[in-house]
Amino acid sequence: MTVGVSHGGSNVYASDAASTRVLLGTKNGVVALERSGDQWRMADEGLPGVHISSIVIDPVTGAVLAGAFFGSINLSMDEGKTWQPRDDGLTHHDVYSLAIKQLADGRVRAYAGTEPANLFQSDDLGRHWTLLPSVRYVASVNDWNFPAPPHVAHTKFICFSPTDPNVVYACIEQGALLRSDDLGETWHEVNTLGFYKDPSRPSEIFYDIHKLLIDPRDPRKLFVTGGAGLYVSTDAGATWERRMVSDWAKDVYPDGLVFDPRDPDVMFMSAAEHNPARWRDAGLPGYSGSRLYRSQDQGVRWELLQGGLPDRMREEVGGLALEAWPDGLQLFAATSAGEVWWSTDAGDTWSCIARGLGAVSKKGHDVLLSSTPLTYKQYQPIG
Repeated sequence: MTVGVSHGGSNVYASDAASTRVLLGTKNGVVALERSGDQWRMADEGLPGVHISSIVIDPVTGAVLAGAFFGSINLSMDEGKTWQPRDDGLTHHDVYSLAIKQLADGRVRAYAGTEPANLFQSDDLGRHWTLLPSVRYVASVNDWNFPAPPHVAHTKFICFSPTDPNVVYACIEQGALLRSDDLGETWHEVNTLGFYKDPSRPSEIFYDIHKLLIDPRDPRKLFVTGGAGLYVSTDAGATWERRMVSDWAKDVYPDGLVFDPRDPDVMFMSAAEHNPARWRDAGLPGYSGSRLYRSQDQGVRWELLQGGLPDRMREEVGGLALEAWPDGLQLFAATSAGEVWWSTDAGDTWSCIARGLGAVSKKGHDVLLSSTPLTYKQYQPIG
């Protein structure tokens, strides 16, 4: 099996055995790494010059779809060696997220989230895409916004219920957490009134929604990272609890969130020290202060992971992925500096298996974290 590591694509994989090929979605295309023993090497490069946002892999056919910021969608049928465009019907080509699932009737359906915040679906691996217009029929749509110019929200992440084959979620940054009970034909907003930028100021409702995880044992239990911390709901989103690590700042910026599908109590999370608007404080070269954490009780308590990792990395972890098989798991943390960190012991120890790749990051974050100071004209706060 091949694993994809990207900002807005699949991030949890269940396999029969450890994969030895990894596809990385970078600012300079898709890079394939292959492992022999404990050694990794670069095997293939594709789509050069394209900033890849998301990678998903069809477990039935092995087809790989790669979405790109301002670069549409491409397909590979040979594990990332060659690519072909797959964007007929896609009317917005700034692609932020992809997701793929097998329907109850055996068909494989792909979803693509874009900026402006829309959702498209395809039942033929991207040969044809159809807009799902009802995403924008929800009440809050006119309030969707984004801090950085052009102030347009995007569909950052797409997630499926582990128990109901018809339920799809879409994370709108910034705007809403949406749920569909009919595979995307109609949508409603999940209550996020418990999302606060500062618990002491409950009038400041915060809708900066990044990633969603759903407990496969209890689909009413939702975990959301966002621009104000980690939020947990045990009642399908009716109410939320904010869970913060003891040393986190109020404007902490957690993004990557994965769990072990064999034991969903075990979770891993990446978090920058502050909101991206502060990564260029005083005009200095960008600094995120990112760290990795592990919880063994579904986010009630978190422990800092070190074991070879730099402490408070300047770069951000732009792609966090986990693959589990019956007797093990491996973690990949890819950064905006083009580094890839790898762990095979549940995060106790890490080794850097690649350097010098293109940034694995959200569009704009790589610019904020570049080593070259920005001019005033270049700088824009990016959330």
